[in-house]
Amino acid sequence: MQMAVVSLQPGQTVYCEAGKFLFKTSNVTMETRLSGPGGGGGQSAGGSGSGGMGGMLRQAMGTAMQAGQRALAGESLAFQYFTSTGGEGTVGFAGVLPGEMRALELDGTRAWMAEKDAFVAAESTVEFGIAFQGGKTGRSGGEGFILEKFTGRGTVIICGAGNFIDLDPADFGGRIEVDTGCIVAFEEGIRYGVQRIGGLNRQGLMNAVFGGEGLSLATLEGKGRVILQSLTIEGLANALRKAQGGDKQGPTGGLFSTDAG
Repeated sequence: MQMAVVSLQPGQTVYCEAGKFLFKTSNVTMETRLSGPGGGGGQSAGGSGSGGMGGMLRQAMGTAMQAGQRALAGESLAFQYFTSTGGEGTVGFAGVLPGEMRALELDGTRAWMAEKDAFVAAESTVEFGIAFQGGKTGRSGGEGFILEKFTGRGTVIICGAGNFIDLDPADFGGRIEVDTGCIVAFEEGIRYGVQRIGGLNRQGLMNAVFGGEGLSLATLEGKGRVILQSLTIEGLANALRKAQGGDKQGPTGGLFSTDAG
């Protein structure tokens, strides 16, 4: 299990998803808001009269929209912001599963897409958004229906289960096919999709029932960085269930399993 220990200069701010914070020094303030940078919430409304009221209304609408998007994704509604005051400060963050962490450096030219459980923390100069993948792709891809999108300049910290695997589809003919649960993040410009494994025939059903992959694989096409994780959340849950004796399976994967006692 890895963690990130971040040093903040006076006035510098980072934000994290609720539940990822570990510790901080006493000169670091903590504030909880309902949106991340780019969501329109938590910022001071400037101006006066109708302009000021219009700005406040736009911020409120932006906050509500982003909170609604995160609720749809099954994520926490709130972000926590940490700002150093009176000297250099320190904040610690961690993911929720044993695995790796990675600091992505955004230079403003390409955004990063991350699956909804990967985000840990980011500088306040990085904007947070939601990218919807569309009906058919979303229904088939599971995790892929809603991706988190990071733009701007600064550092984003992500996490994943197991070990990270770095690939570029361009090194493999321009396309790779991946277990939908193994995708952590990829650069903007990579085309994401979902394809069925074979047809509804004997081999397709064998893949789905005995292969453990279901009926679909994610496809990643183009040129750019892709980060995969070696352990899926579903795989970890199954391993823990078996270790606790809660999954008595036969050689056929449970089709002819029996209950003890």
